[in-house]
Amino acid sequence: MPQHRLTRRAFNLTAGAAAVTLASPSLAQPAWPSKPIRIVVPYTPGGFTDQMARLVQPGLQARLGQPVVIDNKPGANSQIGVDAVAKAPPDGSTFGVVIAAYAANTTLYPKLPYDPAKDLVGVSLMGVSPLLAAVNNDAPFKTAKELIDYARANPGKISFGSSGNGSAAHLTTELWKALTGTYMIHIPYRGAVPALTDLLGGQIQLFFDAPTGLINQGKAGKVRLIGVAGDKRLPAVPEVPTFIEQGFAGFTGSTWAGMLAPRGTPREIVKRMSEEVARIIQLPETRAKLDAMGTFPAGSTPEEFDAFIAAETRKWGDVIRRAGVKAD
Repeated sequence: MPQHRLTRRAFNLTAGAAAVTLASPSLAQPAWPSKPIRIVVPYTPGGFTDQMARLVQPGLQARLGQPVVIDNKPGANSQIGVDAVAKAPPDGSTFGVVIAAYAANTTLYPKLPYDPAKDLVGVSLMGVSPLLAAVNNDAPFKTAKELIDYARANPGKISFGSSGNGSAAHLTTELWKALTGTYMIHIPYRGAVPALTDLLGGQIQLFFDAPTGLINQGKAGKVRLIGVAGDKRLPAVPEVPTFIEQGFAGFTGSTWAGMLAPRGTPREIVKRMSEEVARIIQLPETRAKLDAMGTFPAGSTPEEFDAFIAAETRKWGDVIRRAGVKAD
């Protein structure tokens, strides 16, 4: 065969192969996921954030066909774990689950090791958990109104606990103080468990916290649940009214859980993960578990979650600046 015909044939074969490659993106890059997925939880095992991550873990493994590993990286009010996500390769192998403290940290810490706007993107809002307010059984008030009347008549006589400076519990109580014009003493703890212990013992009189930590204590009669800081009652404790129902218009405060990814993660991967998380969150068996936790299921698009984070950052930033809250 003449040389020029061989050359032309080789050119045609090469061009044809290139056309197939361009027409078939799946041949140009491996399908996702092609390796195990890591979900970083910036808190210790057993807490609300960890529970939410483990709630979707089995479903993600089944649907994505790869192991999904929970990696707990606590410390610095979630900064260590979030920084690990921000600096991870944006290849769809690393995600993170965060809570309301993530939005508050933007104002609390002027020098974060990561830039929330530049280093991370939202994947999906997973669930919203309005805080419950509990008071010690021996406290001289039994309702939200009685508590406020007592606080106004006795400035500084009520101590309230939180799981730490800048936590959702702390900021929600500061918001309530501003709304009601009261002065109460803040006692920060290193976690919700010691705060609850002191509430039971009477060292503090008031504690706002995620429902997971208070529902069983309230049902057992060990504390008195006086209100839900949301716009509707919790299915797990339907007898407890919202603060809005009790005359505190517009008062809401919650923790929430949502998934993030390193910025630069391919958009189709972020979208796929968002869809899978939302699908798992809305399953009847998942919703039943969330109900028991006092958490309303969400499941959002990445764009919706980004907008939600921006709104939360503004809301809690205003509270932090007005109350003069400082990080530990």
